[in-house]
Amino acid sequence: TASFDVTPGVVATYVHNQAAPNLGRMGVLVALKSSGNAEVLAGLGRKIAMHVASAAPIALKSDQVDAATLEREKAIFADQARQSGKPENIIAKMVEGRIRKFYEEVVLLQQAFIMDPDKTVEAFVKAAEKEAGAPISVEGFVRFALGEGIQKEETDFAAEVAAAAKG
Repeated sequence: TASFDVTPGVVATYVHNQAAPNLGRMGVLVALKSSGNAEVLAGLGRKIAMHVASAAPIALKSDQVDAATLEREKAIFADQARQSGKPENIIAKMVEGRIRKFYEEVVLLQQAFIMDPDKTVEAFVKAAEKEAGAPISVEGFVRFALGEGIQKEETDFAAEVAAAAKG
């Protein structure tokens, strides 16, 4: 369950592979806070929601990336850099650069916008402020995909077949 309260503003939606009204394989909500033109905000929000469906960001801002995820990525990058035989001070700089690149891949506001890859999502939103007539802040997003969160029982199909054949 997710909810947003953006007053003033809009919560825009996008349903991917829509099978029926409000029913599809994926749904996205994007909350935009602004006193700007609601129609412009709704259109912008839908575009950002389509981007979220496609790019699957894990956080709105870099400081919201889960600490365990960040530490895991740092460890991977450090191990890769150590294999190159570089000194530790150079490895630290390499890891720092790779973390910046990681943020560009997984943080919504830092991702290249799918409809205008020359701009980040943040820059695209900033450019839309003129048309909307007011500052715009992306307050949050949520992405739901069909089957996410459903626990699937793991079974050994070969063992089941063997057991059935004995019976």
